[in-house]
Amino acid sequence: MLVVISPAKKLDWALRDVDTTTPDFLDNAAELVEAARGLSVSDLKSLMSLSENLAALNRERFQTYVEAPEADLTRPAALAFAGDTYQGLEADSLDAEELAFAQDHLRILSGLYGVLRPLDAIQPYRLEMGSKLKTQRGKNLYEYWGSELSNALNAQADATNSDVLVNCASQEYFGAVDLKALKLRVITPQFMEDKGDGKGPKIVSFYAKKARGAMARFVMQKRINQPDGILEFDIGGYAYTPELSKPDTPVFLRPYPAS
Repeated sequence: MLVVISPAKKLDWALRDVDTTTPDFLDNAAELVEAARGLSVSDLKSLMSLSENLAALNRERFQTYVEAPEADLTRPAALAFAGDTYQGLEADSLDAEELAFAQDHLRILSGLYGVLRPLDAIQPYRLEMGSKLKTQRGKNLYEYWGSELSNALNAQADATNSDVLVNCASQEYFGAVDLKALKLRVITPQFMEDKGDGKGPKIVSFYAKKARGAMARFVMQKRINQPDGILEFDIGGYAYTPELSKPDTPVFLRPYPAS
């Protein structure tokens, strides 16, 4: 079984004593960086709805990106991303065996790098999958990546004898996966909060993002290889709720706010 998650806008660039691996789509990353290098600060503000300071920072990142970086310029992907999902994943506290399992079974979808393993070495960047960055392949990143992400996931599924993909990514990122080319059954867990206000359970974005990371961690730690195994997820007070669920959309519910 494979699990996919989204990257994060926020980065944690602290040094770690961890051996890194090389991303599979470095040539594509270099190609996208070259396309982005021609953009001004104003262009980047518009492209990703950034502030002036963030646009300037990310323009500098594109300008200083190198195709063969020294080790001190990179960080392992799962430890470098620091958003809500990664608060749930807590990759820093996974032991060596858990990280090794994650290298084979966890993938991070990326606008710049395509598909990343947890320990793949990345340079600091921000390029959201929904960005309308024009390239020779099309007018946005969905057109740029085409079926390549699906093909990469299919190949890893073959290598690990997997036939199920647990989608813990956002709609923006999983939308880049060509489902027609993907050979795996897709299961998309949903995490909901019951506010007890009579309006029924709701998805609260911050909590759902963190729970998706926690689900990925749960699968890695438990070495789950069958879809029924994720139904035992109970981190953070969530519980599988069959009456709200569908076969490929299991719902996990908890009281809100969580105690």
